[in-house]
Amino acid sequence: MRDALELARGAAREGDVPVGAVVLGPDGRTIGRGRNTRERDADPTGHAEIVALREAAESRGEWRLDGCTLVATLEPCTMCAGAIVGSRIERLVFGAFDDKAGAVGSLWDVVRDRRLNHRPEVDSGLLAEESTALLQEFFAQHR
Repeated sequence: MRDALELARGAAREGDVPVGAVVLGPDGRTIGRGRNTRERDADPTGHAEIVALREAAESRGEWRLDGCTLVATLEPCTMCAGAIVGSRIERLVFGAFDDKAGAVGSLWDVVRDRRLNHRPEVDSGLLAEESTALLQEFFAQHR
């Protein structure tokens, strides 16, 4: 989570919402990193989780990320939750809950929907206070 928080700080320095994510391979090594790049790249899919999943898939040479863990500073949105399910991530760990767009328990619970073909294990609240503080500081400066 510390690596994801540092990536989030990098996003904030570039004017993007401070969210960071890393994908850990089955052996615990980082195989994908991402931070929000929507503003920088003018890309609506430039969410930290999507960027990290793309890098991890490229690193593995396949789209299936079986046995991998995604660690994100913020609860994933519906797009990212769908990508997590679709990529077959085994475990999702996130920091802060997102009451406005969260899709892993706050507004929806996409990753635990029994109608889907894959449901990752979920752990939430890791370094949530630090993740929340980054977001609050960012939005206070941009209002």
